[in-house]
Amino acid sequence: MMDALLDGGLALSLPFLAWLVLHTEALSQAVVLFVAMGLMSALAWARLEAPDIALVEAAVGTGLTGALLMHTLSWTEETAPETLTRATRWVWDILAATALTGVLGWAVLALPTDSQGLGPEVAARLADSGVEHPVTAVLLNFRGYDTLLEIAVLLVAALGARAVNPRTDRPKLETEHDPLTGELFRMMTPAVLLLAGYLVWVGAHGPGGAFQAGAILAGGGVVAILTTRMGTPRMSSRRVRWALLTGPLLFIGVAVAPLFSGGRLLEFPPRLAGTLIFVVELALTVTITLVLLMFFPGARPPKVEPEGAP
Repeated sequence: MMDALLDGGLALSLPFLAWLVLHTEALSQAVVLFVAMGLMSALAWARLEAPDIALVEAAVGTGLTGALLMHTLSWTEETAPETLTRATRWVWDILAATALTGVLGWAVLALPTDSQGLGPEVAARLADSGVEHPVTAVLLNFRGYDTLLEIAVLLVAALGARAVNPRTDRPKLETEHDPLTGELFRMMTPAVLLLAGYLVWVGAHGPGGAFQAGAILAGGGVVAILTTRMGTPRMSSRRVRWALLTGPLLFIGVAVAPLFSGGRLLEFPPRLAGTLIFVVELALTVTITLVLLMFFPGARPPKVEPEGAP
C-alpha cells in the first residue's frame, strides 16, 4: 500500500513540477523548482531499481546543474521580455507534451513482447568480465569502446566550454572570504573524498563507478570555488591538461595492449580484468571531475557593451 502511494505521488509530482518550472515567471523560483524536480526524479529512478542512474541524477542533474543555475542567476540583472502570450504557451506545451507522449508510447508498444533483452547474455558472461556488477561489466568490458568514445565527447565538450568563454581561466572568484563557508568546506572535504573513493571501489560489485565518483568530487570542487578555496581549472595549466588526459590515455593503453599479444581491442585478460577495470575507473574519475568543473565558470564573464555605446 505504501509503495503504491509513493509511486503514485512520484508519478503525479514529476509532471506537476515540470509544469511549474516552465510556467513560473520568477527565475529564482524556477531554479528551486528544477532542483526539487531533479530530487524527485532521482527518487523515481531508485524506485525503478536503477540506482546508478539515480546517483547520477542526484549528483549531476540536481547538484551540479542546480549550483550552476544558481551561480548564473546571481549574475542576472534583468529578465528576458515576454515573447509569447500565456495562451500561446499553453498551446505549445500541450502540443509538445502530446507529441513526446505519442513517440514514447509508440516506442514502448513497438518492443517485442517475448524479448528478454540482453540480460541473460550479460549474466552468462559476467564471470569473465572481472567484475560482479552487470552495469560496470557492460560499460567497461563488453561495450568498453562506447565508454571510451563518451570520455572523448566529454573532453571535446570541456574544450568547447572554454572556447566559448576563455576569460573564465582566472585563479579565484573575486569575493570576500567567508569564514562560515570556509569551515563548511573543511568539514565536508573528508566526507566527499571518502564517498567518492567508496563509489569507485563499490562499482565492481554494486551501483557506483567513475562517473558517480567524479560527480561527487566535482560537487566538492564547486563548493571550493564558491568559497574561494580553489580557482577554476585552467586549461593553460600543464597539470590540468595532463590530469584531463590521464583517463583517456590510460583507457586507450589498456584497450590497445591486447593487440600486441594476438588478442582483440579491449579484450581484457580474465585474470587481470578486475584490476584493469579498477585502475581505469580511478583514472577516469580524475578526468570526469575536471571536465565537470570546466563547465562551472568561477568568475563572472565580462559585460559586452553594444556597438556604438559611449
